[in-house]
Amino acid sequence: MPKMKTHSGAKKRFKITGTGKIKRKKAFKSHILTKKETKRKRNLTHAGLVHKTDMNRVERMLTI
Repeated sequence: MPKMKTHSGAKKRFKITGTGKIKRKKAFKSHILTKKETKRKRNLTHAGLVHKTDMNRVERMLTI
């Protein structure tokens, strides 16, 4: 049986924390920023965590 390959898109988008949670970047901060409030853009800067219902899917892509 060959080795499982890591999903190339997933390895660029997710990082594993020390406690085993998966960090992610928040969406909606790449373009069309002029109409968004400063407070909203600032809150999108902080990293979020992958929701527990999506953990299995992301872990399978990262082959943890």
